Amino acid sequence: MNAFKQSIRDLITDTSSNLPPDVRKAIKIAQQSESNGTRSAMALETIATNIDMACDNVGPICQDTGMPTFFIHTPVGANQIEMKQWIREAISESTKAGILRSNSVDSLTGKNSGDNLGAGTPVMHWEQWENNDEIEVKLILKGGGCENKNIQYSLPMELDHLGKAGRTIDGIRKCILHAVWQAQGHGCAIGAVGVCVGGDRASGYEHAKMQLFRMIDDVNPNTELAALEKYVMENANKLKIGTMGFGGNSTLIACKIGAQNRLPASFFVSVAYDCWAFRRQGVVLDAKTGAIKRWLYKEDAPTIKMSKSSEVPLTGNEIHLTTPLTEEKIRSLKVGDVVLISGKMYTGRDAIHAHLMTNDPPVDLHGQALYHCGPVTIKENGKWKITAAGPTTSSREEPYQSDIIKKYGVRAIIGKGGMGKKTLAALKEHGAVYLNAIGGAAQYYAKCITSVDGVDLEHFGLPEAMWHLSVTNFPAIVTMDAHGNSLHAEIENISAKELSTFAQSVY
Repeated sequence: MNAFKQSIRDLITDTSSNLPPDVRKAIKIAQQSESNGTRSAMALETIATNIDMACDNVGPICQDTGMPTFFIHTPVGANQIEMKQWIREAISESTKAGILRSNSVDSLTGKNSGDNLGAGTPVMHWEQWENNDEIEVKLILKGGGCENKNIQYSLPMELDHLGKAGRTIDGIRKCILHAVWQAQGHGCAIGAVGVCVGGDRASGYEHAKMQLFRMIDDVNPNTELAALEKYVMENANKLKIGTMGFGGNSTLIACKIGAQNRLPASFFVSVAYDCWAFRRQGVVLDAKTGAIKRWLYKEDAPTIKMSKSSEVPLTGNEIHLTTPLTEEKIRSLKVGDVVLISGKMYTGRDAIHAHLMTNDPPVDLHGQALYHCGPVTIKENGKWKITAAGPTTSSREEPYQSDIIKKYGVRAIIGKGGMGKKTLAALKEHGAVYLNAIGGAAQYYAKCITSVDGVDLEHFGLPEAMWHLSVTNFPAIVTMDAHGNSLHAEIENISAKELSTFAQSVY
């Protein structure tokens, strides 16, 4: 088994940096469904460019490399204790190499382990099989933004805009459509859903996540569930949520449903939502050497090129912004404007926002852009380098954002998925703007960073530290302006009306 650890490292690297052919094909189809010049078309082109860059650079597709979750089949008698240790070492080494972001945080102290190891991480599910010659290892990297949009329903219940969902196929149908709707742009649509009908609260989520290992174009062996999967795929896109929640013709790229037996008193429908950065891969290993014999999701399948260029095409109508920003310039912007930002930019996520409520910032934030981002960082020759730097979900900062805008004079908030009414009111009152970057486009945005000028509050962990960046032509879309307008609220209302059209039973 001397090759086992290197095989796991190769699996981790490929999963993080190279989307499988079936996912690429689905995103290509989504691109073809959008009209040129729309917000969703621009977002999809950025995504396509980012996919190619990640593959070419062997870098993380998305800066949030998630909770590494393994599903492993071994022969009877295989030494799982040794394999667990090799997997842990491969995870640690991949983190130090910048293939994974250090994501394992102590839930009580908030301390980041720095190597993705800790209680419960990585996640490993083990099962024996009768094949004595091979080991199968599957890995899924599912980021926090989409993990937070997982949802579990306990039927019967009332659903917003859909009414009663009973313990029937029709009730399950309503739950899945509602799950897609509630994700909006927070889970980085276009997305995929794995669904488990039944089980208990724990096994339901696990089985739902396992559905994401199915090929996108497979057919469910259960004819009733196959019909439901087909129905969801034909109708979920009618919600018009679109890529990143910008509105558009494509919202979902896959729906995979499984079922487990349940207790008579319980009827759970568990939905695992995954983003467009649908990172799952698997290998079959030689049971004696640990060497890779074959890949599960790309065998004999050539890599599909996603974009014609390494640059997102510009229209010439983009608005150039240079930090620090004036109130006059910010109030001239409106929802829908595409901006290109140059100058200084500072990152700030959950720990930074909580810190700033009771502590002064380490830098002057007046007129500056605060980027909701936890980058992947490595140190080379004594200097920091950012290898992936896409936006994180902004809604987590809603309890803090309005106070930080008011207190420190921040002019631009950059993130993904939008924010709530309190932040929108602060943008209007104080002359600030919310800019939506393209979620998951970590390689593309890392390319916009011309230098890392410093880092503060490093003790929060590298993803949560405040990074001082210099950027050039960093693209984003105005989705909440200083006049009280919010594209996110608009799309949520429009899609809610579309969702209500599915309230009537179809069975």
